[in-house]
Amino acid sequence: MDLSPGAVDPLIRGITIERFSKTLDMAGLLKAGNVVFHSGYEKWKYAHRTDVWLESSLRTWEPLVTQAEALGITISIENIFEEEPDNLRMLAEAVGSRHFGLCFDSGHFNLFSSVPLRKWLDLIAPYLVELHIHDNDGTRDSHMPPDEGVFDFSELFGYLEAAGAGGFITTVETHTPDDVLRSIGFLERV
Repeated sequence: MDLSPGAVDPLIRGITIERFSKTLDMAGLLKAGNVVFHSGYEKWKYAHRTDVWLESSLRTWEPLVTQAEALGITISIENIFEEEPDNLRMLAEAVGSRHFGLCFDSGHFNLFSSVPLRKWLDLIAPYLVELHIHDNDGTRDSHMPPDEGVFDFSELFGYLEAAGAGGFITTVETHTPDDVLRSIGFLERV
């Protein structure tokens, strides 16, 4: 919650690198193939200055991507408060490593995006590594099973199928065993 990979303050950025590095070390011990982090970008916090955030963020990711490469891990950056995917795409392009990609979170998109799903996917598809699947009613991050809220999963999966995209890590992000089972049932049907 308190970490900020795009922090302008070098002390905040330093502790973020330290915590993320320890996370990568643990992931290496567990032989995980992918670790999801948050971008930390919030347009109001950065006064709409994506360039300031990007410059600071790249200072954070450079040593972490080197560490991830050595461990055979991919880092995926998840959309949280992003209203549009431009900053995520810029970050992935600037890092330019096959060990660095993006994670699309359907519930967060549903709450915060100001652009249509197709445009969002067009911009991030080349960098997509992981999907976080959950739903909501568009008012709060309730982590409902897919197809029980208002997110259009048929559009998401239709886009991915038409694009020939696949091989993603797909994580169900519901919070109760019953919701997990309903989510898995939905994914099996689609």
